[in-house]
Amino acid sequence: MNGDTVLVTGGSGFLAGFCVAQLLQEGYRVRTTVRSAAREQEVREAMKVAGVVAGDSLSFVVADLTSDTRWAEAVEGCAYVLHVASPLPSTAPKDENEVLVPAIEGTLRVLRAARDAGVRRVVVTSSFVTIGYGHPATDRAFTEEDWTDINGPGVTPYVKSKVLAERAAWDFMDREGGALELAVVNPVGIFGPVLGPHLASSVRLIKSLMDGRLPGAPDLSFGVVDVRDAADLHLRAMTDPGAAGQRFIATAGDTVFLHQVCLTLRQRLGAGARKVPARRLPSWLLRFVARFVARFVPALRGIAGDLGLVRHVDNTKARTVLDWRPRSSEDSVTATAQSLLDLGLVKEAKRS
Repeated sequence: MNGDTVLVTGGSGFLAGFCVAQLLQEGYRVRTTVRSAAREQEVREAMKVAGVVAGDSLSFVVADLTSDTRWAEAVEGCAYVLHVASPLPSTAPKDENEVLVPAIEGTLRVLRAARDAGVRRVVVTSSFVTIGYGHPATDRAFTEEDWTDINGPGVTPYVKSKVLAERAAWDFMDREGGALELAVVNPVGIFGPVLGPHLASSVRLIKSLMDGRLPGAPDLSFGVVDVRDAADLHLRAMTDPGAAGQRFIATAGDTVFLHQVCLTLRQRLGAGARKVPARRLPSWLLRFVARFVARFVPALRGIAGDLGLVRHVDNTKARTVLDWRPRSSEDSVTATAQSLLDLGLVKEAKRS
């Protein structure tokens, strides 16, 4: 058994839940933050779905990224911190500071507490949106050397918040990090099996397809990574000596088009995916679809590129430095849909 204690922030979240589960499976003691004590039972139920017996190896601290309260308690005695929690607005804020301030100050709050508590390493969950957005169209694949241009086209307050929060983390390490080490994971759209009824935005995209809410597949592309593989990459970045001071893109491979996802679901799930659109939308409908997406399928926002714009992405660094071997995007989206079917979350769909 591994005697180290790891803090995972935002334990009720999709990715954080799998980080907690994998850490427990590997013998770590896990402490996780939740914004309300009522979420503790939800996390424990998710562990049961994941097949993990948590018991006394899992503990909770009620803490919020907008307040200093209880963060010293949360990190006390921890060898590592996985800072996964991040504010994600469901609608565009009227004032971008509603998103920027919690993201930046929350990240710095966690880093300061970790440094002061003698934590060895913090792994911050950033995003591919800090890398590949705000740039003109290019056939070149984006890598960890790239940064989003926050003044470029298509940069929303959420994207800007992720960029500035990650920049703030690296600046903090340069100025006052002390002996603390930092690694950053930059996932693309996170898919994979769900552990409960509260769905992440990427999973809601698959649910929208399975529910038949789109008349066809628009010309949208995005990266895919399985939540189990994203969690695995966090654990590798947590302990591998070569990960200190590095950022790692988490993606199964290059970007995929929405119509490819639809074909995969229909081929692999049969009747269970009978409502998934079988055709690509003609160009004259794309303007309508853009409005439709904005109003009725918010899950597409944040992971989808602009219509017709492809952002290529490269996972070579994670594979070579950390020996990371992710599942295919096809396997990941299939697992997402199958878990929705298994939990009865797809409208009137038949199981395959």
